[in-house]
Amino acid sequence: MEERILGRTGCKAGVFAFGGIAVRDTVQAEADRAVAEAVERGVNYFDVAPSYGNAQNILGPALKPYRNGVYLACKTEGRTREAARADLENSLRLLHTDHFNVYQLHGVPPEDAERVTGPGGALEALIEAKEKGLILNIGFSTHYDSVALKLMDAFDFDTILFPVNWACGIRDGLGEAALKKAAERNMGRIAIKALAGRAKEASDDGYSKCWYRPIFDDPVLADLALRYTLSKDVHTAVSPGDVRMLRLGLSIVEKYGGKPPPLSSGEFEQLKKRALETDRTIFAPVA
Repeated sequence: MEERILGRTGCKAGVFAFGGIAVRDTVQAEADRAVAEAVERGVNYFDVAPSYGNAQNILGPALKPYRNGVYLACKTEGRTREAARADLENSLRLLHTDHFNVYQLHGVPPEDAERVTGPGGALEALIEAKEKGLILNIGFSTHYDSVALKLMDAFDFDTILFPVNWACGIRDGLGEAALKKAAERNMGRIAIKALAGRAKEASDDGYSKCWYRPIFDDPVLADLALRYTLSKDVHTAVSPGDVRMLRLGLSIVEKYGGKPPPLSSGEFEQLKKRALETDRTIFAPVA
């Protein structure tokens, strides 16, 4: 699998990463096999969070045999110094590790941007943890370009985790401003929602760990969507929250010898047509 240097972190990450929510509520033996298979197929970046149910409890033992050879990222939804510190300490314990390669402020909405970076905010706990070697790189995730820009103005983050989705990008320009500024700062750019199709409807089922409808039944669209994301200025794309979607993404990467090519002009026009026909993208237009 192609590997890209994750900005200033120096991490050499494979272009397709493991979304840890995939092992939530999974029998341990099945999770062990999924992690072993992912590593064997070139995955070396794993992302998880406390909000993913019992995923940390299951991923920790599954990843333990490979921990020294992979990068592990985690997150906190804590908005205060104390809450973030508690999350970090618990995650270190559950994931059987003494440090995280990347630790992120998770899903920051507009109303919390100043709180997490202000006095007594969660960022203080992350800075302290980095000084102690518990965190090697500090990052954040958000679904808003405006929040990403505000956070980058407030602190010199090492990484950004952001939706880079074919429909949202083509229709609404989501991520353009955030990725541009992150690249200027040589931050690691980690994409999410590459294989997301559209907003989930009541009739959609079978992929309960994805709050959107993943592209599980349209191989042509899945191929174009993942290659769209990887052709943007990103380093790796995190798989959706289902092991079947992890395997689908890996099969697309492997189809091209580990290095998916950028879209041709004709392929982009095909994807653009599909995007403009999508009536309910996973996000409404945001700024």
